[in-house]
Amino acid sequence: MSPPGVGPWLRRFHRAPGAGTRLVCLPHAGGSATAYFALSAALSPRVEVLAAQYPGRPGHPDTGDAESIDELADRITTATLAHADSPIALFGHSMGATLAFEVARRLEAQGVPPVALFASGRRAPSVHRPGSVHLYNDEELLAELKEVGGPDTGPPVDEEVLRAFLPAIRRDYRAIETYTYRPGPGLRCPIVALTGDRDPRVGVDDMRSWRSHTTAAFDLAVFPGGHFYLVEQVEAVARAIRGGPAQQLRGVVATGDVG
Repeated sequence: MSPPGVGPWLRRFHRAPGAGTRLVCLPHAGGSATAYFALSAALSPRVEVLAAQYPGRPGHPDTGDAESIDELADRITTATLAHADSPIALFGHSMGATLAFEVARRLEAQGVPPVALFASGRRAPSVHRPGSVHLYNDEELLAELKEVGGPDTGPPVDEEVLRAFLPAIRRDYRAIETYTYRPGPGLRCPIVALTGDRDPRVGVDDMRSWRSHTTAAFDLAVFPGGHFYLVEQVEAVARAIRGGPAQQLRGVVATGDVG
């Protein structure tokens, strides 16, 4: 039997009935909900993780009805609102950081503001980042995935299995590379920017660009590692999430040890 709260858009890996908040996690381009299994385990039972599953992944048929960041944000916002009986925080990595920002905007517009946005491994939405990876052929796309991943992305994936998901991965890259930021008011929730100190695509200074996207507190957390630092730093990231970015989060995102 599937765990409660599982649907085509969100996965719950660990039950946390006494959790003070729910953390909705958005994966990177080419990623799936399982990218957040370890973080869910590290945060449970104090914070309940709901991880987004993008179309074309296991358990989510490729219906072709969400092929842009805006469309994905609309659908994930709808799914998130069904779980808004507890405070909601958002965590997004790489493409997921931009997507989490757009979900936060929509939640605020619906009168359900998130308590925090954790933006990982990507410049702020207002900083243009051109790209053409979605135009690569299959061999070029495979090479790109290996280059950006490096040695800290976890166990190697069989190449034939990876090839089967290339259409969905290419669609993710198209969504983020064709995204256009629409200027507007800053979010009313705190933002924490997180990054690896050896990320080849995003520098520490780049992550400070998120400061302009909130009218509340801003914090920056730097961890050892590359673009996928979270794989090796999951416990440290969990401590940062439990601690919260500022005083107004303590007691909302479960009280904990900042480290």
